[in-house]
Amino acid sequence: MGKILNQRTVIAVLVIFALVFPLIYADNRYVLHVMTIGFIFAISVYGMNLIAGFTGQLSLAHAGFFAIGAYTLGILTTRNEMNFWLALLLAVLLTSAAGLVLGLIALRTKEHFFAIYTLIVGYLIYLLIDKWDGLTGGVRGLIGIPIPDPIGPLTFESATSMYYLVLAFLLLSIFISVRIVRSLTGRTYIAIRNSEELAQTLGINTRVNKLVSFVISVAYAGLAGALYASLTRFIGPDVASTNMVFNFLMYLIVGGIGTLSGPLVGTMLFIWLEQFLRSYQEYHLLIFGPILVLMVIFFPTGIVGGFYKIKAKLQHKKLPKESKYFNPVPEKSAEK
Repeated sequence: MGKILNQRTVIAVLVIFALVFPLIYADNRYVLHVMTIGFIFAISVYGMNLIAGFTGQLSLAHAGFFAIGAYTLGILTTRNEMNFWLALLLAVLLTSAAGLVLGLIALRTKEHFFAIYTLIVGYLIYLLIDKWDGLTGGVRGLIGIPIPDPIGPLTFESATSMYYLVLAFLLLSIFISVRIVRSLTGRTYIAIRNSEELAQTLGINTRVNKLVSFVISVAYAGLAGALYASLTRFIGPDVASTNMVFNFLMYLIVGGIGTLSGPLVGTMLFIWLEQFLRSYQEYHLLIFGPILVLMVIFFPTGIVGGFYKIKAKLQHKKLPKESKYFNPVPEKSAEK
């Protein structure tokens, strides 16, 4: 009970901090913008975590689906003048439909073959966006994407209002992820990750479950992409680049793949680390490369996974040792 209360206390403190953050930096639009970008990327990384961390299938087409969501919203709002909220819904649905079609083919492969196939799919999406000038604008991209339409008295013209809107979607995304992972469906995904052959012997339809996990993951990416397009109001082919997908993967690995808080920790850590190292932008890879290598060597389960391992070791050391007053195995049963 105490553990649950402690977890709830930490979550409550973090949510309260996120709610009051704009009040602390009310006059600094740049800080709010960076924080909002971090929230959007965290939504996408939570989707990648669901398929890679809990189902065991590493999808490297995640940035491509992120771009599909962004361009769908951008095209529908700028060229068709569609209502933002309807365009947002269609962006998520279209991205999910694309994930369903591509997943039916991709999930016929396994392990590194699946990763290679999805990497190729992601690059093909990038080329399609880059070369299809008539639809996507090509290298020019889409400019003038509108902000979200008002909801009654609520408007989203300020950086603070966009911050709270994206925060609401982030909290909803985390809540859905937690509910999925802690449900029977989540246990099924973990069983597939641990041993797909064993899961099949238990009667689990692994292909259907992997496909559903992939589609949900893609939906997260589409939602994040649509929010990103509305926030920046300009998108180009770079949102589908391999650099973007490897950034998502880096956030996930450093934060803790297969954990519920790892995507948020890793994303926010690197987003702010990039801001502190802006003056060394030319040495971006030289700085982040060694950090990632050291993390993989010393914390293969990421920051959050490493924290839980250290915590488990400390709790194990606190257990009472065997003595004449304490013996976990009764002497009679031991003799038998």
